[in-house]
Amino acid sequence: MRAVILNCTLKPSPQTSSTEALARVVMAELEKGGAEIELIRLVDLNIRPGVSADEGEGDDWPTVDQKLKAADIVIFATPTWLGQMSSVALRALERLDAWFSETDDTGRPIAFGKVAGVVVTGNEDGAHNIVATICQGLIDMGFTIPGQSWTYWHLGPGPGPDYVETDEGHDYSDRVGRNAARNLIAVARAINADTYPVPESAEEA
Repeated sequence: MRAVILNCTLKPSPQTSSTEALARVVMAELEKGGAEIELIRLVDLNIRPGVSADEGEGDDWPTVDQKLKAADIVIFATPTWLGQMSSVALRALERLDAWFSETDDTGRPIAFGKVAGVVVTGNEDGAHNIVATICQGLIDMGFTIPGQSWTYWHLGPGPGPDYVETDEGHDYSDRVGRNAARNLIAVARAINADTYPVPESAEEA
């Protein structure tokens, strides 16, 4: 069982990332369930804008893309800015657009049999909208989204401390995150690409 967590913080390493801190709660539970996990901080890489698998010289996305293709579980972890996902998370979704044109030998989308979840942090509202928007894009690509496969943390409207600066709200967010990890593993074990029927081709329509 392989999992990839995309940390879509805007903070480059070695800055402390609240998004990574909450993602690591999920990560620890995934490891307890037997998953091998890689956490990738995308802002440390040169992820060029575009919608293809490879946007040319200097583009680091192809390496990330191959890791996602080898994964059974994919998690988007993003902070909240202006009530929206980070620009890094949106760029990753845009780059995954290339998956729409890729299928396996049977004609199934390459995301079939993969499960996905979401982690959101921030001191503003918007978490539910971010979960919905990310999951909609991933469902379009063919990912399976298990029930309750997300967690979020924020302290309500207005400025305030980050996740790593306070213990407030951690009990809920951490518990929901651990449940999300268990749900992701359970569904990932229950399905594979062959679980889905072969799509009807345009020629057959």
